Amino acid sequence: MLKTTGETAANTRPSHLFYVTRLRRPLVDRAEGIYLWTQDGRRFIDGSSGPVAVNLGYGNRHVLDAMKRQMEKTTFAYRLHFENEPAEDLARDLAGRMPGGLDRIFFVSGGSEAVEACIKLARQWAVATGQPKRWKVIGRMPSYHGGTYGALSVTGDGLLTDSFADQIRMMPSIPAPTAYRDRDNLSLEQRGLKYADMLEEKILAEGPESVVAFIMEPIGGAATNALVAPDSYYPRIREICDRHGILLIHDEVMSGVARTGKFLGGDHWNCRPDIVSLSKGIGSGYAALGAMAAPERIVRPVLDMGGFQHGHTYAGNPLACAAGLAVMQEIDRLKLTENATERGKDLLCALRDLAGRFPFIGDVRGKGLMTAIEFVADPATMALLPASVKIGQRVLDLAYERGLIVYFRRVKGGVQGDCVMVAPPLIVTREQIGEIVSILGEAIAIAARELQLPVNGGG
Repeated sequence: MLKTTGETAANTRPSHLFYVTRLRRPLVDRAEGIYLWTQDGRRFIDGSSGPVAVNLGYGNRHVLDAMKRQMEKTTFAYRLHFENEPAEDLARDLAGRMPGGLDRIFFVSGGSEAVEACIKLARQWAVATGQPKRWKVIGRMPSYHGGTYGALSVTGDGLLTDSFADQIRMMPSIPAPTAYRDRDNLSLEQRGLKYADMLEEKILAEGPESVVAFIMEPIGGAATNALVAPDSYYPRIREICDRHGILLIHDEVMSGVARTGKFLGGDHWNCRPDIVSLSKGIGSGYAALGAMAAPERIVRPVLDMGGFQHGHTYAGNPLACAAGLAVMQEIDRLKLTENATERGKDLLCALRDLAGRFPFIGDVRGKGLMTAIEFVADPATMALLPASVKIGQRVLDLAYERGLIVYFRRVKGGVQGDCVMVAPPLIVTREQIGEIVSILGEAIAIAARELQLPVNGGG
């Protein structure tokens, strides 16, 4: 079995790299489709698309060929010196996919940068339109918007933010719409309105004249694992933002680019965001790429005031944009939005079957190929397992030992509430879904025996 702490047998040579922990993993050799192989020949199924990023899968020849053609021309041209065709073409393509006239695109290198760009554009828009007192961006607790300081300021996850509290001006927040946990006499739709109305309460408490924006993940990412609010939540949020002249920012870094069966997660509810952040699926693992989309009505006053005071060295990089444009073309050619919808139905059905076997699975949720299961002590009350019962990490490790990669994150501020997210590349087949869930079920069964958790049927 593959060890999950210290050094693995496959990779014992010293490393000068460091990342989050001392955990060592085997050396990767190659990847194709939804699979990766290590240098010692083991095969892994990528059941999480890396960090829910490799939407297109690995080794797509159309993307690689497009990158090769661009490499033979130039790999870099600085935006202040030259325009480049791949950036112009990708911006045009993305603008055509955006809702509500969000036809101005600003490229960055990743998700945290995209969120920072959204926050800074919102603030500069407020100043440019004679509203300089507006600076607060309300977020949700829990939520995740990135690892840079600006993105952390609107992230609701104490495990990630507390160490930097003295260096960050944390923004106000409201509870995330975890309506599935509530045990009251309200319908789901009534709960959705209840959670949305918390935004208005917070705006009034902070002073409407001081709030510039509200940022939310239409479908939850790392901090809430595929959280979907009741349908009533989304239009009420839009209504509240309009009433108080506040910009609505949708963080689609994880839920965007066909991942959920729509190009944007918010498209399931015909949401009308004012600004959108994108990353992960745009580059799909082929290039470091992200983007902000905004309408001309927001961009124009900022440019008229003297320009957008923001930028990055690799913004609009021609090689990255050539990769991104090819990814968009492949999503269309392979009909991956539709495949995400159909295979997502298969995946949710299979995960619900697991919930029937394992009564400590208290929730199965998601849209398209962005799904999760949540482990609980009591599904009737949704009481969480004690933090000391590390079932999420154990399932992750057991699945990895068996050649399956899934995504684990605790959803109660990062310290409790174990979930496993399953989000394979959008090229996944029905048969591969079956293999993923079979291995996951085996991992859960072993963890259940080890932790003495109940299993229906006793096996």
